[in-house]
Amino acid sequence: MPRRPSPAENARIEEAVQAVERQTGADLSVLVTPVSDRYGLYPMIWAAGGALVAALAAALIWPDLSIGAAIEIQVPLFVALTLLFDWLPIRLLLVPAHVRQHHARALAHRAFAAHLSGGVPRQSHVLLFVSLGEHYVEILADHATHRQVPEGTWDAIVAEFLARVRAGEVVDGILAAVAACGAALEKSKPASERG
Repeated sequence: MPRRPSPAENARIEEAVQAVERQTGADLSVLVTPVSDRYGLYPMIWAAGGALVAALAAALIWPDLSIGAAIEIQVPLFVALTLLFDWLPIRLLLVPAHVRQHHARALAHRAFAAHLSGGVPRQSHVLLFVSLGEHYVEILADHATHRQVPEGTWDAIVAEFLARVRAGEVVDGILAAVAACGAALEKSKPASERG
């Protein structure tokens, strides 16, 4: 899982966002989150399944195994597996991909709604949402801005960002995506408003 930007890197990102906002008059926001959900139930479900399978295997190997002995196997194994599976990289592997994508998308849309309702009135509102644990990136824009930006622009920015992340350049990828969003917003402005 890629690491979160440091405070110094966040300051660089914020400077880049402010520069785009000054240049375009848009309300641009960047949200980088380690994960989009806690997924707390998955470690327990997988641990319970593992403990049950272990008890069944023990019962097949030792047919005379008592219920008390089976419980003595299951409970410590359940606790140990729950703790192991709660480690974030393993926990994320246990969650089905479609569930991770759904949770990341839902958080992105909630964050954008909050961004719209809490933001200052401007012509354009854009959110660059990055969920590191789910490897999910989405650019959300208000309807008017989305219509003004050429088809495929946001997808191209996301694809370039993901290529940089695969190369280990998360912060540089965010900075490049911010700059690309700024360029797209600048091009989408009417000629009379361009500076």
